[in-house]
Amino acid sequence: MEEKLQNNGIDMRPLLHRWPPKMCSSLFSVVARLVLVFLPATVFIAAGCDSPKAAPATASPQVEVVSVIQKDVPIFSEWVATLDGYVNAQIQPQVAGYVIRQRYKEGSFVRKGQILFQIDPRPFQALLDQVKAQLAQAQAQLGKTEMDVNRDTPLAKQRAIAQSQLDNDIQAGQAAKAAVMAAEALVEQARLNLEFTDVKSLVDGVAGIAQVQIGNLVNPTTVLTTVSQVNPIKAYFSISEQEYIHYADRINAQTQKETPSGGPPFELILADGSIYPYKGFALLTNRQVDTTTGSIQIVCSFPNLKNTLRPGQFGRLRAAPEVRNGARLVPQKAVTELQGTYQLAVVGPDNKVSIRAVKVGDRVGSLWIIESGVKPGELVIVEGLQKVQNGSTVEIKQAASTKGD
Repeated sequence: MEEKLQNNGIDMRPLLHRWPPKMCSSLFSVVARLVLVFLPATVFIAAGCDSPKAAPATASPQVEVVSVIQKDVPIFSEWVATLDGYVNAQIQPQVAGYVIRQRYKEGSFVRKGQILFQIDPRPFQALLDQVKAQLAQAQAQLGKTEMDVNRDTPLAKQRAIAQSQLDNDIQAGQAAKAAVMAAEALVEQARLNLEFTDVKSLVDGVAGIAQVQIGNLVNPTTVLTTVSQVNPIKAYFSISEQEYIHYADRINAQTQKETPSGGPPFELILADGSIYPYKGFALLTNRQVDTTTGSIQIVCSFPNLKNTLRPGQFGRLRAAPEVRNGARLVPQKAVTELQGTYQLAVVGPDNKVSIRAVKVGDRVGSLWIIESGVKPGELVIVEGLQKVQNGSTVEIKQAASTKGD
């Protein structure tokens, strides 16, 4: 039959009989691989055709909340301050001469009138002796003219001598009096110059390092040392022009008082972070705003009983120039910032979260003043903010209350 079929031009044998053995082996390998690939997918699809089971309900996230509090709070500010002596007296001689002695210990406390330096007094003593002698001569001449006037006065009345002679005696007496007065002034000036050879402190305070040495020739333009009155001591700081405008009425009211009072007390924070035990007060405000910095200088005064503070020290001044009445406060960690806006997560009575945009004010310790957006007594989330979103339900836990500094 096969031959008949072949004779008719048609090969009716099975494909496996017609293909070569190598081709049949390759075809079998390909089919086997396809079966291995599609069999797991078929099983997965069949499993997916089963009816789905309901997902278990998730519990509401637990968050910590605090209440928005309302109270009067002082608004503190800080400024960098520089200390300087209440009075800084430059000690300069009033006469020229050679320094022969230093009479104080550098860096020690000196009293007003204490001798600090001594200039060679011998030339001034000699000049004093000379003008004293001139004074004696003038006084002797005055005595002679007085005798002449007393003698010639009755003679002139008796016309025993000419009136002109008595007039000359009187004029000579007045000239002698003037000469005595001039000589007395010279003596006084010489006495002062002799006293000026002892260069004294002008104030009570701490004396600085001497700027001259023994044997130096000094004159009235030479600075010998500086004495600073440090009790009380001044603290200089600057505020911006905007701050000055805000507090101008209060500042100017204090300026009119001879002894400023009623202003906020100032704390001085030293370079090591410690707080100076005594508080200061504002003393004066400078007359003008600095055109280069746009700030105005204010001076405070601090007691310095133990001379602990010295001119040139730096520190920070802290004061509360105003009190915010009825401020709404929340912990700073409850506030989140997003692209320049501030938000709070508020939990309502139904435990649902409402994300609100708020306007913030000054910071007070660990708290933040909220100008608008929440009401006193509302609950805000402080822990667990990352677990919630707007409209979600939460389980609340009261957090420990936070107090501002």
